[in-house]
Amino acid sequence: MSSEFVVSLAKNGIYTILLVTGPLLILALGVGLLVSIFQATTQIQEQTLAFIPKIVAVLVGLVFFGPWMLSKMVEFTATIFKNLTMFVG
Repeated sequence: MSSEFVVSLAKNGIYTILLVTGPLLILALGVGLLVSIFQATTQIQEQTLAFIPKIVAVLVGLVFFGPWMLSKMVEFTATIFKNLTMFVG
């Protein structure tokens, strides 16, 4: 197993992680920004107000993006298992 192969495997793993978690992180960021704008305009300075909408948004996003996320993770895992003989070498 060469160093280029290890770097390629790590790169693919990080890319898969970013691809799978990206939609939920962007959704949480958007909801947090909207709640922050709402808090700034209404001058409500409650620190815990942002958590519940973010949690609900991420759960709804998980329902919608869950099957796609699972398929991407299974695809990456299947690729790892397919190339298992290259690891043992």
